[in-house]
This record gives sequence, C-alpha cells and structure tokens, in this order.
Amino acid sequence: MSKNRIYLDHNATSPLRPAARAAILAAMEAPGNASSVHAEGRAAKAVLEQARATIAKGLGTAPRNVAFTSGATEAANLALTPMLQRGSETAPIEVLLVGAGEHPAVLMGHRFPAQAVERIALTPAGALSLAALEAALARSRGRRVLVALQAVNNETGVIQPVYEAAEQVHAAGGLLICDATQAIGRIETTFQSTGADFLFFSSHKLGGPLGAGALAAAQDGLHILDVLVKGGGQEFGRRAGTENVPAIAGFSAAFTAALQGVPSENTRLGALRDALESRIAGIVADVRFFGRGAHRVGSVSAFAIPGIPAHTLLMALDLAGVAVSSGSACSSGKVRESHVLAAMGAPEKEALRASLGWSTRQEDVEQFGMVLAEVVDRIRSRRSGA
Repeated sequence: MSKNRIYLDHNATSPLRPAARAAILAAMEAPGNASSVHAEGRAAKAVLEQARATIAKGLGTAPRNVAFTSGATEAANLALTPMLQRGSETAPIEVLLVGAGEHPAVLMGHRFPAQAVERIALTPAGALSLAALEAALARSRGRRVLVALQAVNNETGVIQPVYEAAEQVHAAGGLLICDATQAIGRIETTFQSTGADFLFFSSHKLGGPLGAGALAAAQDGLHILDVLVKGGGQEFGRRAGTENVPAIAGFSAAFTAALQGVPSENTRLGALRDALESRIAGIVADVRFFGRGAHRVGSVSAFAIPGIPAHTLLMALDLAGVAVSSGSACSSGKVRESHVLAAMGAPEKEALRASLGWSTRQEDVEQFGMVLAEVVDRIRSRRSGA
C-alpha cells in the first residue's frame, strides 16, 4: 500500500499485521502436511493445533470445537443448515430467523429453503428489534428455530443485542449463531459475553491473511450433520481438505494481537472516529450519520452527503488517495443500494463507510478531512456550474 494513500476500509480488509506476517513466513519455511505422520507433518500439525488452542481460549471454548475454514462466508455456509444437532435432537431445524441488517453471507439463508427464512426488523438506530424477535419466536412456537445475528453491523458499526437475543432464543428452545466478523478485537466477543451457540469470523478483518476463518461451537454437544466439504476428514470431520497452515498461523497471530487491549483500542479508535465525524460535519452541515443513536464500535462511521451519491464520492476520494467503502465490500466490486439503510427506514439508498483499525493514526483523519473538503467543493462547484 502506498504511503501517500489514506486507508480507511478496515471493515473490508485490515492491513496485515507484522506479527501475522512473521507467523506466515515461519510456517511457510517448514514443509509438511498436517495430516502426515512423519516429523515434518507433526511439526505442521503442532502449528495448526497451537492456533486452534489460541482461538478456542480467546472465545471461551475447547479446541476441538473450533474448525478452520477459508473465511467467514464458508463458515456461514457450513453452519446455516437445518441439520444442526444439539445433544439428542435429530429433527431438522424448520425456521431460520435472520436480522434484516445481516451480511449477505447470512441473508442468503444458504441451505434453508426460502420459505423457512424470515427477516427480523431493525430499529431506526440500526439495532435488532428484540420485540420483533420475540414476536417471530412466538409465531414459530412448536418448531425448531435457528437465529442468525451479527455482533456488530458491518456497514454502521452498531453493536447488536446478541446476549439479550440469545436469552430469548434459548428460552424458546432454539439456537443462535453469531457472525462475529466485525466484533473480534473491537469489543469483548466470547461465548460467555454473547450467549451464542456458534461464532464465526474471518482472519483478514483482524489484520491476518486472506483465506482463513473459523467456525466455533460453544460446547461439545453441538454438531453439523451435513458438512459442505467432504473428503479426508480433516477438522474433526467438519471441513475436509489439507489445512492452509501458513494462513492459519497468521490468523492466530492476528487474533492474539487484536485481543490485546480491546477496551483501550476501542476507546482510541472512538476518539479518532469522533474527530473524523466532527471534521465531516464542519465541511458539510447537512451530513447525515447512521447508527449514531445506538451503541457503536469506535472504528466505524457511516454517512451520506445530500446531493452527492455515495458511489460518486467514493470514486472521487479514491482518485484523491483515500480508500473508503460504500456499504459491504462483498458485492463483486459493485456499489449497491444498502439493505441495512433500508431496514433502518433511512431515506438514503447508500452511504459511505469509513472504518478505522490498528494502523489508523491521527494524521490519517486530518488528511482525510482536507481531501474530503476539496472533493466535496469540486463536485458541488461542477454541479452548480460554477
């Protein structure tokens, strides 16, 4: 990445942390398949199992309950199935309830038929409506239910009421799976703090490498009866295929680094986010911020500037050396209308998202403010014919 550019898109991918890079290179220097029984294979296996133990400890579960995947999307595909077993329950899950602001990886419902999937409304501030969830659970009484709810919204940074939702779901006899992709390293995210039955997330959102992720279960009695990738039985039979040991080693190193000083880092980033929003408001008096009425992580600001489409502003900022996003980054490079804003009842169809992270500094925010002022002035002057 050019030193002259300002990178404010950590929610899409966070730059590789030095510790992760070192772990990747060390693992790549050691040949060996983690399934082989010779010395080289055992060495690769040791790296793999140390990473598994590290992530399990950070989440508050046993290592055998952590399965490595290629990322959060694969983990969501694996977990969102009617064939989840808890203890002696073998009947398929009949209803999938998803928050209306979930990432597309969850909204698709994956192996659930479309008629089994129901979206649960958000409040105008962007948090899941617990009243709407309660009503949906009441309508589903007598059927097995799975609820999918992210810990932090990827577009607005709004912290979702996962623990309260889990209490409702468990009281109704259901299960809850939590997309923790934007929460790890930003807020406390464990099985104890969320109450979730499953957690999943990606390496590259933490400053680890692309191509690694994890799905973890809270306890031993939770099983997926129809796995996606079948073959040699790796990952305790939950995901076949030779494990990508270098990527997983980097994933573990980034996870460890991200968990160090979570409260203080969220406070640091919150101060930078507030300064960024203050600068935006000073440039554009009628700017509209999203999620400000709810509890947010400190690293995200979603906003819209009246009269300037978000995709126009995004491209102009990019040309001026600033990287931000418009909504989710997982739409094949396309800028699309935001289903999150629609679920919040916002009149805007799209917003810009500036997301900060471990490498963001005060000078990035200051430079962003100067570039934004120039870009907005240029676009508005051109449109007014000045």
